[in-house]
Amino acid sequence: MDVAANCSLRVKRPLLDPRFEGYKLSLEPLPCYQLELDAAVAEVKLRDDQYTLEHMHAFGMYNYLHCDSWYPDSVYYIDNLGRIMNLTVMLDTALGKPREVFRLPTDLTACDNRLCASIHFTSSTWVALSDGTGRLYLIGTGERGNSASEKWEIMFNEELGNPFIIIHSISLLKDEEHSIATLLLRIEKEELDMKGSGFYVSLEWITISKKSKDNKKYEITKRDILRGKSVPHYAAFEPDGNGLMIVSYKSFTFVQLDQDLEESQDENMSEKIKAPLYYWQQTEDDLTVTIQLPEDSTKEDIQVQFLPDHVNIVLKGQRFLEGNLYSSIDHESSTWIIKENNSLEICLIKKNEGLTWPELVVGDKQGEFIRDSAQYAAIAERLMHLTSEELVNLGSNQYLFSVIVDPKEMPCFCLRHDVDALLWQPHSGTQDDMWEHIATFNALGYVQASKRDKKFFACAPNYSYAALCECLRRVFIYRQPTPMSTVLYNRKEGRQVGQVAKQQVASLETNDPILGFQATNERLFVLTTKNLFLIKVNTEN
Repeated sequence: MDVAANCSLRVKRPLLDPRFEGYKLSLEPLPCYQLELDAAVAEVKLRDDQYTLEHMHAFGMYNYLHCDSWYPDSVYYIDNLGRIMNLTVMLDTALGKPREVFRLPTDLTACDNRLCASIHFTSSTWVALSDGTGRLYLIGTGERGNSASEKWEIMFNEELGNPFIIIHSISLLKDEEHSIATLLLRIEKEELDMKGSGFYVSLEWITISKKSKDNKKYEITKRDILRGKSVPHYAAFEPDGNGLMIVSYKSFTFVQLDQDLEESQDENMSEKIKAPLYYWQQTEDDLTVTIQLPEDSTKEDIQVQFLPDHVNIVLKGQRFLEGNLYSSIDHESSTWIIKENNSLEICLIKKNEGLTWPELVVGDKQGEFIRDSAQYAAIAERLMHLTSEELVNLGSNQYLFSVIVDPKEMPCFCLRHDVDALLWQPHSGTQDDMWEHIATFNALGYVQASKRDKKFFACAPNYSYAALCECLRRVFIYRQPTPMSTVLYNRKEGRQVGQVAKQQVASLETNDPILGFQATNERLFVLTTKNLFLIKVNTEN
């Protein structure tokens, strides 16, 4: 089994600039455009019972402005009328009003314990949406931005328990079966262990599928839950849907696995009530099968035959279990014994160590697989490629922000490396290339540390600039070094400076707090309660 702890974040030295001179403050004005909103943003303030640092990280610092990475310069927000509002910019000097693309069927103000409504752009034609009350919507949108084909239509709508926010989603197509995986975050009250804050963080991985082209109905086919003690900085599915990558201060573990709802729905009541014929569990090296014997059974009543790929068990002359095993065993080393509780325990030694068996006997449904805590930990380790505490220790590499460079890949994340800020692209391939260093923002790790009032951090998908905003009014922009049009000398070193990195500051004309912040290659979008600001940063060549 590959172990994620053996991986490392390999810095590409050519992307570092040890002779970086620092940022030069530029007084060049930045074009800034202001749009007044028809209705205020649906901001949800923290309640008195949401007093922990985790509540603040997850909900108090929530970014209410959402960027559609599938379509450039298109942003969305949800207002207090329950409307999903969109602004797509084609020309800065001819900005239109944000347009309504969808309206939530429920009254947002009716739920007392609601969270902020959240949205995630699953694909170019799908959106995952939560109203903040515990209800999840999957919406087919058509090609967004194309007035001829765009139509937001609810394809799935279900109450899923306590309120949550959506932190990631992906669309999958396997063997003509379409499914959408969504990752939901909740902060739950800890009922048993009252150490610490009295709360824990729950991540629920839900898969919703449509089985065939003829069947238009989407249903939940799988639900898994992870539990931890800190809100993750970053959590995203691998593009193939087989894994989950998490960056977190504290580790997460699975508390519920492989709840195959589809199979349980297909079983009839008599099969549900019927006790399993046998129980089995496995480790990396072996499998243990436990069978409850009839009363007064003796050793002479039992016949067990092991073959490399086959097992045959006979009890009192009756064939109990026979069939081909999922994989090969060492039949000479496999054993069986009668336990004191009148049960038969069979130990099968795996030929292929480390291989996880999804079933014991091919096609047999009479047994029940039991997972133990060690098995949970092993599977959690396989699926969670990155946690800062256990698998890969980020140490002093402070987490800064995430950005979507390519919507078909996992989001990138930015870490502080000494004084710099390094951008990493996760890959779901080989362990050697799991995290690729793709860009560097010189000295930004040091610079951002001095901004005590910073609220949101972002960068352009083409890495041309990074930006951060404070809670009120001010936005700071840090550009990559560009060639100088005039000759400039470094007096200390007596050499010519060929490039300079500019810092610019924009001050918004509002006293309302900043609620959302998004960066595209050309523009910065800043959302307040009543206004949407657009700052023109770059001009496309």
